[in-house]
Amino acid sequence: MDPLTSLPVDSALTRELDTWLSWLTHQKASSRHTVTAYQIDIRHFLHFINRHQGEQVTLITLGALALRDFRSWMAARASEGFSATSTARAVSVVRSFFRYLQKQAVVDNAAAFHIRTPKLPKSLPKALVEKDALNSLASVGAMHKDVWVQLRDVALLTLIYGCGLRISEALSLTAGDISAGSLSLRIRGKGNKERMVPLLPQVCEAIEAYKKSCPFALSAKSLLFLGLRGKPLQPAIFQKEIRHLRAALGLPDSATPHAFRHSFATHLLANGGDLRTIQELLGHADLSTTQRYTKIDHDRLLSVYEKSHPRA
Repeated sequence: MDPLTSLPVDSALTRELDTWLSWLTHQKASSRHTVTAYQIDIRHFLHFINRHQGEQVTLITLGALALRDFRSWMAARASEGFSATSTARAVSVVRSFFRYLQKQAVVDNAAAFHIRTPKLPKSLPKALVEKDALNSLASVGAMHKDVWVQLRDVALLTLIYGCGLRISEALSLTAGDISAGSLSLRIRGKGNKERMVPLLPQVCEAIEAYKKSCPFALSAKSLLFLGLRGKPLQPAIFQKEIRHLRAALGLPDSATPHAFRHSFATHLLANGGDLRTIQELLGHADLSTTQRYTKIDHDRLLSVYEKSHPRA
């Protein structure tokens, strides 16, 4: 798409648009899809300003825009049915263009950087149903030909789902952090905040089975989970294994390692766990973060009701 075709702008602004898009492509190495999205958003903005001001848009026009003009543009997007997420992206694009113009010393408009981004709806964590979570634990070991790697992946996924760990937290554990018969585990999470997590016997058993099969020496201070060459296991490797697992079991794309942490919380809540306890187990600083899981459980209950209740 040619971004300059039929735009209601003068030649000077046309040149700036052209060089900005070229800068995005070559200096910032933005993808073709990103540049196309930027073109669409900036075109919409300039067409609105043209209608709003009733005249051709120039660099002088852009420099004279007030905060109320930007707000009118956002209001127009809302009336046209654009989502808050789409408008938030468009605001970012417009800021990017004005920032570029400022660096080129051709337009300096502070109002462009005071636009308030629309409040975005909080996305809900995507948990697996219990059956899929358990099937995953039973099947993840079949994703690799080496027995010790199979046991490693079983141990890692069991740990993430059984304790609600982030993958980064699990991969930072040392071999001495968990031993046979351990009842709890000390985790250092976000913001260097520590928490204690109870250990299920199944978690300890899976980890002990992996330790015994691992062909590399595991000292108490060495990282617990290792890759094929004995170096620390990278998150991308395990994420790849889970993608293979998704394909094998027909799970949705949302079934990532992090989804098993969400599943831990959701399944605890569904089986009577209280929010404060789950907050502590997950290491959430704010209870409102944990409260998102009540929405998930409400949706699950509503779905069951609609399918099962005779009056639904």
